[in-house]
Parts: sequence; structure tokens; C-alpha cells
Amino acid sequence: MAPKAREDLLQGTLDMLVLKALQLEPMHGWGITERIAQWSKQVLQVNQGSLYPALYRLERKGWITSSWRTTENSRRARYYALTAAGRKQLAAERESWKRQSEAINLVLGMSAT
Repeated sequence: MAPKAREDLLQGTLDMLVLKALQLEPMHGWGITERIAQWSKQVLQVNQGSLYPALYRLERKGWITSSWRTTENSRRARYYALTAAGRKQLAAERESWKRQSEAINLVLGMSAT
């Protein structure tokens, strides 16, 4: 079986990655997908069909806000920004991710003998 061209995100990690992408500055949707792809060395590719439902969900939870702005290309786009509650949530999700990934690495490191 040939390797996949891109990796599928584990369920629940997209929200954490979007919050992390917005930690530095407000961004529009395309910028968020580009930042995640760049930071992951193109391994993680977020499609628009996954991104926008995640953005709406995060906004409903109060973890991000949005506003219309003009892009560097003079186009109108909705920009998303992290809220204080979103920063708190990102910290909690990072801690949870750390615990879970350490546990998974322990399991994968076990020998069959």
C-alpha cells in the first residue's frame, strides 16, 4: 500500500492547531491553512471544508472572534483572532496533547517479548 500524500488530522486536533495558528496574530482562513502547512513542513494540509466549520465552532465557544478586514491584496476577508478564553483553552489542549502523546509513545515503545 502506497503512503498517503497527506496525513489526516486526528479527531480533535484541528481546533488546537487553529488556536495555535491564531496565537501570534489575527488571520484570515487561507492564512491559517498556510501557517499550519508551513509549520508542519507541508505534512498537515487543512482543507476549507474542514477549516470553516472548525472556525464557526470555535467562535460559538467564545475561543475566537471574527471581523471583516481588507487583506494585503486589497480584498475583504474575515479575520479571526484568539480571545483570552481561547488562549486558556489552547494551554489546556497543549497539556492534554502532551500527556496523550507521551502515553502513546510509551505504548509504541513496548517490545513484543
